[in-house]
Amino acid sequence: MNVNGVPMRTIWLNDDGWSVEIIDQTIFPFSFETLTLRNVEDCARAIADMYVRGAPLIGATAAYGMALAMRDDSSDAALAHAYETLHATRPTAINLKWALDRFKAVLTPLPADERMINAYKHAALLCDEDVAVNSTIGDYGLALINDIAKDKAPGTPVNILTHCNAGWLATVDWGTATSPIYKAHDMGINVHVWVDETRPRNQGNSLTAWELGQHGVAHHVIVDNAGGHLMQHGQVDMVLTGTDRTSANGDVCNKIGTYLKALAARDNNIPFYVALPSSTIDFSLHDGVANIPIEERSGTEVSHVLGRTADGKVQTMQITPDGSPLANPAFDVTPARLVSGLITERGIAAATTEALAALFPERAGKTS
Repeated sequence: MNVNGVPMRTIWLNDDGWSVEIIDQTIFPFSFETLTLRNVEDCARAIADMYVRGAPLIGATAAYGMALAMRDDSSDAALAHAYETLHATRPTAINLKWALDRFKAVLTPLPADERMINAYKHAALLCDEDVAVNSTIGDYGLALINDIAKDKAPGTPVNILTHCNAGWLATVDWGTATSPIYKAHDMGINVHVWVDETRPRNQGNSLTAWELGQHGVAHHVIVDNAGGHLMQHGQVDMVLTGTDRTSANGDVCNKIGTYLKALAARDNNIPFYVALPSSTIDFSLHDGVANIPIEERSGTEVSHVLGRTADGKVQTMQITPDGSPLANPAFDVTPARLVSGLITERGIAAATTEALAALFPERAGKTS
């Protein structure tokens, strides 16, 4: 996608051919800077501290983390250490484990002296696959937007509400929930996005709004609690979100607050779609509400915000009283019954065990 009119991805190899460059997503939207990752510890820190975030990008960063680990030490012990170091960083996004398991399966049978080159090769392949998958998700989602546009009065925009950031900043490119939006915009469809601010980390207003603006997509940032009101008054045509983990029965785990949007959408007969690569489906879990682990993050994400003062200084400011206890569940789970459909790289599936199994028969029924 575009940054100041220049196409780029969210993760790439440097000119030295081995170190990895990422975009620092902790300082958006006030500054655009990149960081260099030189070892597995750098990658683990980038994931844990959310310099990179979004399930697909977490998986891609873990892939390059394994490559960097093999560059330093390609022994069995180093391979196991790299796996555990990266796996411990974030508990909810299943793409992390998916990527690590994939690399473990590829690298373990190889002689030590072949592991590094193959790790780099497969990390690049994983990134290219992510771009292709998300582009295809966009094609399927575009058909939904186009159908809505056909029923709208001429000149009337298709209004899409999204929550958190499931854009290209959450993937290697295109995004999941934003991929259909970008394709609709590029096709000339009049599309407008309601961007939830997405407290506590504000990834809607700091990331989604920024990238939509870079691409020229019409949008408004709204407070998280405005969505239901807009739906009641006919100003939302569809809700489109991403997901960090979807269970085999179609329950969808996404940024905290997604469940409330799904409830409001159901009450107002508005379709609620979730865009996801199949790597985000956890076929080992058959009840996401009960079994998807919910990450509890630092309370400082609730008590402090990053902002820019009137004199242009970017500062972190406290917004809660001293001494008030803080709770910060980072995700919630939307039950499958509230999901209109799951937009994948193989098509749009109902949020049911049977539909997902039919679309991905090679993975259904597996326990890991």
